Amino acid sequence: MSAVMIDRATIDKIMDATNIVDVVGEFVTLRKSGVNYKGLCPFHDDKTPSFMVSPSKQICKCFACGEGGTAVNFLMKHEQITYPEALRWLARKYNIEVEEKELTEEEKKEQSDRESMFIVNEWAMKYFQDVLRNDPDGIAIGKQYFRSRGIRDDIIEKFNLGYALQKRDALAQAAQKAGYQAEFLVKTGLCYGEGDLRDRYAGRVIFPWLNVSGRVVAFGGRLLDARTKGVQQKYVNSPDSEIYHKERELYGLFQAKKAIAKEDRVYMVEGYTDVIAMHQCGLENVVANSGTALSNHQIRLLRRFTQNITLLYDGDEAGIHAAMRGTDMLLAEGMNIKVLLLPDGDDPDSFSRKHTATEFKDYIEKNATDFITFKTRLTVENVKDPVKRSEAIGGIVKSISVIPDQILRSTYLSELSQRLGIKEQTLLNSMNGMIRKDIEDKEKERERNQGDRSLDEGPSSDHGSAPLIGLHTVDEQTQEVERLLIRSVIRDGEKVIYENIETEDGGTTNLTVAQYIAYDLGQDGLTFHDDCYNKILQEAVVHSGEPDFKAEPYFMHHPDIEISSLAAKLAIDRHQLGKSFQLKEREDGLRQNVLHLVLDLRLDIIEKRLKEIQTQLKQAGSDMDRVRQLLEEYKDTQQLRDALAKQLGNDLVR
Repeated sequence: MSAVMIDRATIDKIMDATNIVDVVGEFVTLRKSGVNYKGLCPFHDDKTPSFMVSPSKQICKCFACGEGGTAVNFLMKHEQITYPEALRWLARKYNIEVEEKELTEEEKKEQSDRESMFIVNEWAMKYFQDVLRNDPDGIAIGKQYFRSRGIRDDIIEKFNLGYALQKRDALAQAAQKAGYQAEFLVKTGLCYGEGDLRDRYAGRVIFPWLNVSGRVVAFGGRLLDARTKGVQQKYVNSPDSEIYHKERELYGLFQAKKAIAKEDRVYMVEGYTDVIAMHQCGLENVVANSGTALSNHQIRLLRRFTQNITLLYDGDEAGIHAAMRGTDMLLAEGMNIKVLLLPDGDDPDSFSRKHTATEFKDYIEKNATDFITFKTRLTVENVKDPVKRSEAIGGIVKSISVIPDQILRSTYLSELSQRLGIKEQTLLNSMNGMIRKDIEDKEKERERNQGDRSLDEGPSSDHGSAPLIGLHTVDEQTQEVERLLIRSVIRDGEKVIYENIETEDGGTTNLTVAQYIAYDLGQDGLTFHDDCYNKILQEAVVHSGEPDFKAEPYFMHHPDIEISSLAAKLAIDRHQLGKSFQLKEREDGLRQNVLHLVLDLRLDIIEKRLKEIQTQLKQAGSDMDRVRQLLEEYKDTQQLRDALAKQLGNDLVR
C-alpha cells in the first residue's frame, strides 16, 4: 500500500470512470429491468430479486434489507475493505494510475515512517512463521506448544502464528542483516534498548495482530507453560506506536469480519487462544479485546459489521468483572448485548475444544441472557442490605438510561419493574432524572463551545431570545423533518438562497442552504439528534465557500461510510410521507422549502418543551418559586410557539 494519500482529482477520475453495473455485476447476477438492473441481494438471504442498480444515478439499493449506496459503498460492505482500498480496487479495474497528493515534508516523513513500520512488521510476522515451521527449536518448542493446545496446522496458518527464538537478539540480528533499520525495530516495539538491541518476544509463541484491512500492526507473545510458573508477565504485547493503539484494535477482527457480517452477531472473548479455539470449533464471528476495557473506538469498529454482541467469558470473578466492563458504553452506542458466563471453570477455549460448533451455538442460544437479567442476578438478587440494594438498582437504571432507543429503554424498565417488584413509574422517574442531568451536563459543555460554531452574520430572524432545548428522545415527526433538512443539505447544500446580506463591517455576503440552516439553528444552540447529520451540516458549511464544491457528489463519495451511505440513500429515496405527517412541497422554490422545514423543526421542539413544562409544573408541588419560574417560561415559550405558528401559516398540514 502506498505511503501517500489519494488526491481529490484522482478520486474524481476514478468515480467518473466507474460503472456501478460493471462493479456490482462482478458479484451479483444482474438482469435488465426497465432502465435499471436487478438481482438477488448479496447482503441477506434474498429469495426474490430485490437488489436494484441504477446506471443513471450510479447507485444501488436493496428494497428488502435497505443496504446500498455507491460502487465504493458496495465494495466496502461486500468485501469488508476500507474506503482507500475500495478506491484502489476501482482504480485497478479501470486502469487508472493512483496519483499522490502533494504532501508537506513533515507529512511525507510521517507517511514514510508509518509505511516503514508496516513493512517491518510484515517481515517480522513472516520471520516468526518461518522459525515455527523450519527452525529445530521452533518445531520442537513452538509447534509442540500449539499441538499441545490442540491447534491444527490450518488454524496456525490462518492466524499467522509463529515462534521467537530464545536468543535475546535473534530477531534484531536477522532484521538488520536483511536491511531493516534499528529505528523501526524500536518504533514498532519488536526490539528495545539502544545500541545492542534486545528482542521483546524472545522465547515466546507469537500472535500477530492484524487491523481490519489485514495489515500487521502489533504482536502478542506468550511464555510457554513450563516457564509461566511464578512469572507475572505471561503475555507481552506491543507498546502503542504510530500504527498501533490498543484501544482501537480488536484481535481476530480481520479473520472474523465476513462471518460477523453474515451472522449479524459478534462474540466477544478475552484472549487470543479463545478466538483461535472458537475458529477451530467452527464459530468464526469472534473477536477479543485481550483483557482491556472496551473503548468507543472498538465498539464503533464492530458496529460497522453488526449491532448484536454476545459477551462470552468464564464464570469466575475475573470473567464476571470482564463481562461488566464497558456495558454502558456498548448500550450507549446502540449495541444489543447478551451475556454468557460458561460453567464448571470453562473458558471459551476449553469449552470449544469439548463441543462442536452446533453444540456451542445451541448452548449460547439457550443460556445467554440480556444484560438486564445478567446484571440483576449479579448485583441485586440475594442482596438484603437496603442501601446496597438501592445502589445496585440505581446502577441498572443508569445503564438503561444511556440506551438511545426510547422503546427499548421502556421495555427494559418494564422488565426490571416486574423482576424486582418495583413500580415502573418509580423507576421511570429515577431514569428521567438521570437523563435530565445528562442533558444539562451536555448543554453546559455545548454552551462553553458555542462561540466556536456560530456563523458571523445572517438574515434577520424573529424567533425571540429564549433558547430552545432539544429532547433526549425524538419522535417520528421530528425525525422526518430533520431527515428532510439534511436531505436539502446533501442535495442542494452549496446553492445560494440569500444574496447580498449586509454584514456588520458594511459589506455583503451570500448564504447557501447549509450556511442558512447552520446559522438559524445555531442562534439557539440547536443541533440535530443524529451526530451523522451534524457532521454533514458542519462539513457543508466549511466547504460552501469553495467554487467547485457540489454537496451531493462530495457526500456520496465521502470516506466516512456512514455519511456516504446516507447520502446515497437520500439520492435514491424520494420523499415518502408518514401517515401522521404530511408536508406540502412548495412551488415557490428551494429557499421557502428550507425556511419552512427549519420553522417546523423549531415549532416541534417548542411544543415538546411546553409539554415538558406542564409535567414539571405537576412535579413542582408546593415549591412556589419553582412554579413561578416555570409559569414564566411557559408564557414566553407559548408566545414563541404562536409567533412561529403564524409564520408557518397554512403551508404545513399536520
